[in-house]
Formats: sequence, structure tokens, C-alpha cells
Amino acid sequence: MTTPVEPLSVLVVEDDPGDQMLVQEAFADPDGDPAPRLFIVEDEQEALDFLHRRGAHTDACRPDLVLLDLNLPKCNGRAVLEQIKSDADLRSIPVVVFTTSANVDDVTGTYLLHANAYVTKPVDFDDFTSTVQRINTFFTRTARLPRPPAAA
Repeated sequence: MTTPVEPLSVLVVEDDPGDQMLVQEAFADPDGDPAPRLFIVEDEQEALDFLHRRGAHTDACRPDLVLLDLNLPKCNGRAVLEQIKSDADLRSIPVVVFTTSANVDDVTGTYLLHANAYVTKPVDFDDFTSTVQRINTFFTRTARLPRPPAAA
């Protein structure tokens, strides 16, 4: 008997509506697995409110994965990454930096802040979709993700 696979919960921190739509479309085609539950926020404050379950996000779930853009309107995504990885309750959540920047300093800087992966967004639609699908496949089929303890 096969245990049903729980859908992945993904917090997408992305301010660009076009990229939000492309990410949603790519995750909607999970190749046989349950489609991930996506939660999209547009800036640092909303991301941290979601993760800490405060403000408009008091009922938010703990995401299994964070897909983080570096170029956010109010701050640089590195600040979000730094806060996630310095918080004992959040640091085990994998963070994939998914951004347009291929700058060596951005790559190195985010790994120094303990990003789990750094992926440069492809410009081509098909490549973009394929890249997001590979991220999904890796985290749903290959990687073992930490799960928080069940509520008592």
C-alpha cells in the first residue's frame, strides 16, 4: 500500500506579476505528483509575516520550501534569507534563491547566508518553466525535507 504524498507547501517571495504567473504555471504541472500549494508574497515584510504567522497571515502554514527572489521592492532578498536562516524555528526550511542575477557576489553572498540553492531565472519561457519544474521534482521526489513535529 502506497502512502499518499502530501503536496509540497511553497512560499514564493516574488514581486513581479509575470514571474509569479510563470511560477504558478510551472508548479501546476507536477508530472503525476500532487500539485504544490503555493503561497505568494511580494516583499520582505509580507514574507516574514507569513513565516511568523502574524498580521494577515495568522493562519499561514509552515512552508516546506521558500522560493526567494533577491530583487524585492522594499529590500534585497538577502535580508529575508538572513532572517530565515538566523531564526531557530525557521532555519531548517530550505530556501532556493531564484533570481535574475548571475552576479558572483550575489551567488557567494547568499550561500554565505546558508541558502540551500541558487538558481538564475532563465529568460526563455520554456527554460523558465522547465527550471521551476526541476526544482519541484527535486524537492518532491529526491530530497528529504524536514517536517515540523505534529501538533499535540
